[in-house]
Amino acid sequence: ARPDVTAVRVALSSVDAADPPVWLTELDRRVEVVAGGATRAESVARAVGALPDTVDVILVHDAARPLLTDAVIERVVEAAVDGVGAVAGRPATDTFKRVDEAGFIRSTPPRDGLWHAQTPQGFPAALLRRAVAALDDDPSLAERATDDAALVESVGGRVRMVLGAARNLKVTHPNDVPLARWYLEHPSEGAD
Repeated sequence: ARPDVTAVRVALSSVDAADPPVWLTELDRRVEVVAGGATRAESVARAVGALPDTVDVILVHDAARPLLTDAVIERVVEAAVDGVGAVAGRPATDTFKRVDEAGFIRSTPPRDGLWHAQTPQGFPAALLRRAVAALDDDPSLAERATDDAALVESVGGRVRMVLGAARNLKVTHPNDVPLARWYLEHPSEGAD
C-alpha cells in the first residue's frame, strides 16, 4: 500500500519459485519471485541481488510475521533513511539463561538492554548490499547470521533497535495460530 515501495522480491524455495502461486505473482506489478538459498542469509542475498540498483532503502521481512503494522514499518524506514540499520523489536521481559550442551545454566545475563528481534529489518541499500557481499568472502557467515542485522554488524554497520509491536508475532508453532487469530479479530490490540 506504500507508494514509496518501488520493488518487492519474495524469496521462495526453488520448487515454489519455479511454480509460484498465481495470487502472489498477480498481487502487484512490483512483486517478483526469486529462488531462495539454503539459509536465510543466502535467500536474502538473492532477493537483494534481484532488486533494482536505484533502491535507496531495503526492508527485509519474514512471512512468518503476517501481522505487521504500518507504524512499525514507518519506524524502521525512518531509521534506515537516517543512514543506519534498524530492527523492529521489543524489550525483553523474560529472564534469559545461557546454558551448556548438557542444559546446565552457566550464566544469567541482565535483561537490561536485551530485546527480542522482529522484522522488518531495514537498511540503507548500500550497507545491506555490502553485508550480503561479505557472504562470498566468508560462507560460514550464512550459518552464523540468524538475522540481517547480524550480517550488517559483521561488516561494521550500525544497527538501531526500534519499537516493534506485540501483534508482530512470529507464527512458527501451532499454538501461535490462536493468538494470531485473536489479533486479527482485534485489530487495535497490540499495534503499539
